[in-house]
Amino acid sequence: MNDATQQANPQPQNDPLRDLTERFGPQIEDVQERLVEANETVKTFIRKNPGTTLLGAAALGFLIGKWASRR
Repeated sequence: MNDATQQANPQPQNDPLRDLTERFGPQIEDVQERLVEANETVKTFIRKNPGTTLLGAAALGFLIGKWASRR
């Protein structure tokens, strides 16, 4: 190929990144949408139940501290 052809078409014919994007793009978008929905659900729960959330976080921190101190 000459330089003009390479500049006009900089992508190789068998681009593995493009192949992966075409193959897994829809699945990645679906997972991304589900994560956004889960994040909104968690934020709504925290807003409606701040006390429960704080108690749960404190309990989890206590358990992690106990576990870490045994190591």
